Amino acid sequence: MQVVPNVETLIGFYRSMLLIRVLEERIGYLFLEGAISGTLHQSLGQEAIAVGVCAALEPEDVITSGHRPHAHAIAKGLDPTAFMLELFGKPGGCCGGKGGSMHIGDLSKGMIPSIAIVGGNIPVGTGAALAFKLRNEPRVSVCFSGDGGVAEGAFHESVNMAAIWDLPVVYVIENNRYAASTHFSRNTKLKQLSAIGQAYGIPGVTIDGNDVGAVFTTSHNAVQRARQGGGPTIIEAMTYRITGHNRRDPCNYMPLDERDKALQEEPVRRLEQLLIARGAMDANGLDAIRRELQEQVERAVEAATTAPEHDLSELMTDVFA
Repeated sequence: MQVVPNVETLIGFYRSMLLIRVLEERIGYLFLEGAISGTLHQSLGQEAIAVGVCAALEPEDVITSGHRPHAHAIAKGLDPTAFMLELFGKPGGCCGGKGGSMHIGDLSKGMIPSIAIVGGNIPVGTGAALAFKLRNEPRVSVCFSGDGGVAEGAFHESVNMAAIWDLPVVYVIENNRYAASTHFSRNTKLKQLSAIGQAYGIPGVTIDGNDVGAVFTTSHNAVQRARQGGGPTIIEAMTYRITGHNRRDPCNYMPLDERDKALQEEPVRRLEQLLIARGAMDANGLDAIRRELQEQVERAVEAATTAPEHDLSELMTDVFA
């Protein structure tokens, strides 16, 4: 049965997507100002995938992510203040302020802390699905990967194992066209990465990843199939990263006409147009939501900037190797 989101649900999706957008735009400037150390991988233009997929999950379901985890974290329900404290390396961060941008997570929210190694989260999420099956728990695991991660052996070994054992897992490929600076067409002869499912005897589907409604409907079907014992599904969500691979990337490898087209079709703008066309929102209403979310983000930034630093006595705690 197809589950199509109604207008009220779409407004909720919009709030979640816009929160991710506002948050990531703000931390982009904080990074440039030197307030956040390390590196930064943003998800601007990919928000519909995180929101649509996580909306199809139950609170007890889990997700795993890679080096671009911010959208997944917020969509799975992580608190923006705990998220911001983590980026600032402060106590009270979702991983104790010791993981940073690429190691975001909160087990109480169903997000296994993200793994920055490309493809490294796929076996972990698959292992969670195996545990659910062995324990007879009606839970589902979702593994997020970029198109570049599909080239990793860990991806293929995990998918094959999940297929053989009918594990309750969904593999979401966020095909943002570029693995760092390499277009995905140079890494594979497949026109659609979802076709990989055929090699392992499981369903694979390619969808418009900028259409949050389509993402939700497809994810809901795959999640329900997994929960009912049907095994894994591969979802390839086509999107476009409207920012650099990391914050220092000038995107010179992206053709200008391609970027311009992507900016016109990016998911936040697209959902705004849909809500206005349906008469569900007007420009003033959309602006009010944006102001509200900007204020929420600023409160999180204020909390993170004024929070105390770690005491040096904690330097070696939480270190296992």
